[in-house]
Amino acid sequence: MTTETFEFQVEARQLLQMMIHSIYSNKDVFLRELVSNASDALDKLRLEVLRNELQEDVSDLHIDIEVDKEQRTLTVRDNGIGMSHDDVVELIGTIANSGTAKFLKELKEAKEAQDAAASEELIGQFGVGFYSSFMVADEVTLLTRRAGESKGTRWQSTGEGTYTVDTVDEAPRGTAVTLRLKPEDSEDQLFDYTSAWKIKEIVKRYSDFITWPIRMAAEAKPATADAADTTGSEGADAAAASDAADTSAASDASDATPEPETINSMKALWARSRSEVTDEEYSELYKHVSHDWTDPLETIRMQAEGTFEYQALLFLPSHAPQDLFTQGSKRGVQLYVKRVFIMDNCEALMPDYLRFVKGVVDAQDLSLNVSREILQQDRQIQLMHRRLVKKVLSTVKEMMADRPESYATFWKEFGRVLKEGLLSDFENRDAILGVSSFASTHSTDDEDGVTTLKQYVERMKEGQQHIFYMTGESRTAIENSPHMEALRAKGFEVLLLTDPVDEVWVQSVPEFDGKPLQSIAKGEVDLDTEEEKKEVEAEREKRQQDFAALLTWMSSQLSEQVKEVRLSSRLTVSPACIVGDTFDVTPALENMYRAMGQDVPRIKRILELNPTHPLVAGLRKAHADSPSDSGLAEAAELVHGMALLADGGELADPSRFIKLMAERLERTL
Repeated sequence: MTTETFEFQVEARQLLQMMIHSIYSNKDVFLRELVSNASDALDKLRLEVLRNELQEDVSDLHIDIEVDKEQRTLTVRDNGIGMSHDDVVELIGTIANSGTAKFLKELKEAKEAQDAAASEELIGQFGVGFYSSFMVADEVTLLTRRAGESKGTRWQSTGEGTYTVDTVDEAPRGTAVTLRLKPEDSEDQLFDYTSAWKIKEIVKRYSDFITWPIRMAAEAKPATADAADTTGSEGADAAAASDAADTSAASDASDATPEPETINSMKALWARSRSEVTDEEYSELYKHVSHDWTDPLETIRMQAEGTFEYQALLFLPSHAPQDLFTQGSKRGVQLYVKRVFIMDNCEALMPDYLRFVKGVVDAQDLSLNVSREILQQDRQIQLMHRRLVKKVLSTVKEMMADRPESYATFWKEFGRVLKEGLLSDFENRDAILGVSSFASTHSTDDEDGVTTLKQYVERMKEGQQHIFYMTGESRTAIENSPHMEALRAKGFEVLLLTDPVDEVWVQSVPEFDGKPLQSIAKGEVDLDTEEEKKEVEAEREKRQQDFAALLTWMSSQLSEQVKEVRLSSRLTVSPACIVGDTFDVTPALENMYRAMGQDVPRIKRILELNPTHPLVAGLRKAHADSPSDSGLAEAAELVHGMALLADGGELADPSRFIKLMAERLERTL
């Protein structure tokens, strides 16, 4: 038998050292992680057997917890799917996550800040539960055999930088993880994990709902003459009480091996009434299915009866996972059929814009052999999908109305994702708009100062026909944009949309509650009432005549850069601004498409001039006095460049712009 020695990759070694040196105080969770892994292995084996992919005996699938007080070892054993030699090297010896370096940095910062909650949250996000064994163990040994294979694999490490792997000729199917425990240290929250009562307490707290039996040998009651004859003393009574708490009824034979006892209830929480389940139990189920270490923000129960029955227990997390916007990240809820686990990450039950929702759906009438491909076409699955989505959205609406603090947390973490549904879920578009919030000029600079579209409509000025908005990189950039000037002066509220997805959904959502949405950076923005239009109509016509020659000349002079030069009704302070036609793609969206490799033709935009600005008035006079002056062309180029920069655009030739600007400034000194 050949033993191979490997080195942990750098990130894994750093993580192990953090585990060994106690990155957080609650070390009990190591057992939850090992039991959760064992449960997953049993689920996978039963599923492969049900699909006839393996021929294995699955009549007694279970998890065993064994302790040896003398050797101070704890073993968690399952008879599930097991791992091959390659699986062990790949899954246990490395941390296959491109964000590991970032994770370690954040973990170190959380430790230095003594933030135990943040540490647990990070560990959960990166799924490194197996490594938590090294918090309580000096050495970890893993013995495993993949179902269907003849030989097993042993993995062993002290966590000091290397691990060994060797092939074992005989090994039971499944996986056994044996921990050589560190000495008990109550000051460091390191308890006696060979104690039966402690193990039962941890299992009850974290893993009671696991659908497989978790068994542990009952501690044998010592049968000595002294113990048999001793009655009445307090010490004997206390010992008897302790034994009774930790053991099953023993047989009268002193050398009989006590029967193992099942120490979890195995009750599916989604099948029990709300009154029978505590919030703590719901939280532990959430942590089990999501691999998160923090409590959920909201728990959603559903039960459908009739021609198609199913139960659902869904959770809204309290924080966004690290991979929320990572392409290819896992999403979807767990699917069960009649309490039998079918698959993780069932994408057919939850749309992509609700990919953060976790939980369990248990259907009564699906085939156990259902595949992901069949799920996409199954009418019953589609019906469940529709109902689950509506339930999630209605729950968010309830949060908004009844639990504003929870809603604020939800929107901060998942608002960007939810708005993706405005592009894909036309059936629920109104519901999504109804639970969406946006920054607005009505609110303060505080990030939490947001408004709903309904609230915006209620505040609209008399005679206002449109919901005004502007997209941009940041609130500050939008508020300082020239496009805001006239609207600010006239007291119109503007929605400030700064998420990348905002650039896209506003193109496909024409109105809300009968009020059209209008970008203040596109098309003509009409802010005057009918009476105001009549009052200034004569003045506008005169200005149009006065500036006609300049506008025609500048349109020709800048024809390579702009579609048109016209007078503006949206400027009060700035000399000029760049706007798009009503149906033009925004520059930011252009850049997004190009970044995705799409060939987008460059769109010419419109240059608007402020006729009341001294620079524009002076340019008109200079053109009228000397239309052939070569300096006019440079001035027109500078006006366009300044407008482009104010809009966050890029100059075609920055060095030329700087040269022209410097020369102009030099003449003024």
